Amino acid sequence: MRVLQVYKDYHPVLGGIENHVKMLAEGLIQRGLDVQVLVTNTGPRTAIEEIEGVPVIKAGCPFRISGAPISPSFYAWMRRLKPDIAHLHFPNPPGELGQLFLGQSRRFVLTYHSDVVRQKYLLRLYKPFLWKVLAKADRIIAATPNHIQSSSYLSQMAKKCIIIPYGINLTHFENVGMGQVEVIKRRYGCPLLLFVGRLRYYKGLQYLLEAMRQIEARLLVVGTGPMEREWRALAEELGLQDKTFFLGEVPDEELPLYYHACDLFVLPASHRSEAFGVVQVEAMACGKPIICTELGTGTSYVNVHGETGLVVPPRDPKALVEAINQLLADEALRRRLGKRGGERAREFSKEAMVERIVELYEELLST
Repeated sequence: MRVLQVYKDYHPVLGGIENHVKMLAEGLIQRGLDVQVLVTNTGPRTAIEEIEGVPVIKAGCPFRISGAPISPSFYAWMRRLKPDIAHLHFPNPPGELGQLFLGQSRRFVLTYHSDVVRQKYLLRLYKPFLWKVLAKADRIIAATPNHIQSSSYLSQMAKKCIIIPYGINLTHFENVGMGQVEVIKRRYGCPLLLFVGRLRYYKGLQYLLEAMRQIEARLLVVGTGPMEREWRALAEELGLQDKTFFLGEVPDEELPLYYHACDLFVLPASHRSEAFGVVQVEAMACGKPIICTELGTGTSYVNVHGETGLVVPPRDPKALVEAINQLLADEALRRRLGKRGGERAREFSKEAMVERIVELYEELLST
C-alpha cells in the first residue's frame, strides 16, 4: 500500500500537526506500508531527504502568504505522485487545492485538525473550494466528536467523518529518571505549573500570565513561537520575572522530566485553533492533573472536568486563578485527578491511532 502524507511543514519544524504527521508516518512505515511525505521547504530549493526512516519531499517554496506556502514545484509533485492513499492534513489550502485539481491517488483521506479561525478574509475566498475538498474526500478524520458537533463544516459532513483520537508514545513519558526530576524542582521551586506548546496567539498564554499575579507558584513555559517576544514583555510588565520562566525549546528526551516535575499542567487556549491539545495527553501520561479551557473542540474531550482535571471558560484569568488555586490547595485531589488521567492516557496511544488509520486505509481500498 502506497501512502502519501501531505502537509506544509515537517520535522525539524516544530508544531502539533507537524509532530502528528511525523509520528504517523513513522508508525505506518513500522507497519510495513510504503509511505512518502510531501511538504514545502523553508527555502526556495527542493530537498529530498530521509528523516528517521521516512522519505520526505520538501518542495521549494519561494514565499508564503498568511503562513500558506506558495510553491509551484509542490504542485508538480502532486501531479507526479500516484499513491493508493493521499492523506492530507487540514488546514493547508495549497495542499488541498493541489489534491482537488491535480491529485492522482486512488483514495483521499483528510484529517481535519482545526477550523480556519484567524484568516477570515482569506477564508471567504477559499470557502467554495473548502466545501469541494470536503465533498471529494472519501473519509474525514476528526480527533474527537466535540469537533464534529461544534464545527459548521464538519457537522454538515458528519456521515463521512470518523473519530480517531491523536496518539502519543506513552512509554517515552512514563519512564524517566526521578533524580533529574528533583533537579528541576530544586532549580525552580514548588509548587510548579507547566505550559508546553508553540507560542501562537490561540494558546492564550497572556491570560495565564495575568492569572499568575494571584497565584503563589512558579510557571515554566516550554516552547517558542511568534508570540514569544510579546509574552515575555507582558510577563515583565506584570512583574513576574521571579515566578515565570521561558525555557524555549526543550529536547524531546528531556521534556518528560518537566512534566514529572510540575504539580499541574495548564493549557489556557483562547481560540478554536486549539483543536485537541496533545500536550494534555503527555501530561496525563506523567500522572499530572490538567487545567484547560472549554473551546467546543477536543480540549475538554481529552481533559474530562472533575475526572482528569478542571475545565474553565476561555480568556478568563479569574477562572484560571480559581481553578489553579483550588488544585494547589488540595494535594489529595491532585493525586486523584492525576491517577485517573494516567489511566485515560492509555486511550491515546500511538499504536491505537496507527492501527485505526491502517484499518481505514484498508477499508477504503477494498471498496
